[in-house]
Amino acid sequence: MGALKAERLATGFLRLLPDYLIIGAAKSGTTSLYRYLVQHPHVRRARRKEIRFFYREYAQGENWYRAHFPLALRKHWETLRHGEFVTGEASPSYMYYPHAPKRAHALVPAAKLIAILRNPVDRAYSQYRHKVRKGIEPLSFEQALEAEPERTRGERERILADETYRGAALFHFGYLHRGLYVEQLEAWLAHYPRESLLVVRAEDLFADPARVIRATTDFLGLAPRDPREFIRHFERHNADDRESEAIAPATRARLQEHFAPANERLYQLLGRDFGWNH
Repeated sequence: MGALKAERLATGFLRLLPDYLIIGAAKSGTTSLYRYLVQHPHVRRARRKEIRFFYREYAQGENWYRAHFPLALRKHWETLRHGEFVTGEASPSYMYYPHAPKRAHALVPAAKLIAILRNPVDRAYSQYRHKVRKGIEPLSFEQALEAEPERTRGERERILADETYRGAALFHFGYLHRGLYVEQLEAWLAHYPRESLLVVRAEDLFADPARVIRATTDFLGLAPRDPREFIRHFERHNADDRESEAIAPATRARLQEHFAPANERLYQLLGRDFGWNH
């Protein structure tokens, strides 16, 4: 990703903090949503999409984080000429990392949060395929699921006890645990009001991105505008449409049963059935 240039660090205190955070979930379309959003004429990019400040870069400090965003003076002048803009980032580790909600609220309590949730069965397999491509995962999918409890044993407890501990094994191999979305959103809602959180169903983003982008820009308080006016191509990023077809039917059935109770709790929390248990 490269080091920050000295002039950005030197002007960090003159820069903005994010108006919004795309907090996850991983392998659910965060890259696509971010790249669609930053094409809006009143959305400005961060230096990079995934800063991970509230997860693994927190020790770098606020000035380092601010250095990734536009200058406050730029917002002042652009607001006078063209209207106010918003800026933000997308780090899917935030939703899962247990210390991220309190860290984020301490620095950006007024930020708007966007969570993209994908059927946890498909999300687990997508994460697995990603780790295979990276050379991190040597096991078959079924073997990896069986090995998850042993591979990740005690990791969450160590993360909770030590804020400097990143819990790499849990992030790499927590295929099942990372799909328990209700627990993760409850942690964020313990710090942020419900109206600060927009939850997007990933399958809706894949099927009708223009409608989801319009709902997202409305949530961010941007002037109503048809996304087809500013997005040239609605291609999916970091996606493999063949992934879900490769899950063995018996494995899919077993995973659906595994996730069903947590999904039901999620539906109750959000007042919306995502249809993943059918």
